[in-house]
Amino acid sequence: MKDRKPSAQGNKGKPEVAPSETARLGRDIQAKIGEQLRAMYGDVVNQGVPDRFVALLDQIDTGKARDKTK
Repeated sequence: MKDRKPSAQGNKGKPEVAPSETARLGRDIQAKIGEQLRAMYGDVVNQGVPDRFVALLDQIDTGKARDKTK
């Protein structure tokens, strides 16, 4: 019995697939998915960032600015 060497990529028995053989979605399908995601999450995006998060981000930015001047 021959000793088998592991493949360099460590695919564990999975065949290598050329980039041209990978599944791709057409532009029309990508556009439809984008529309559906925007419809589902549009309200969340439009809510904005809560004031307490803005304050925390300001504190972080101020701390980083102070660290750069040292």
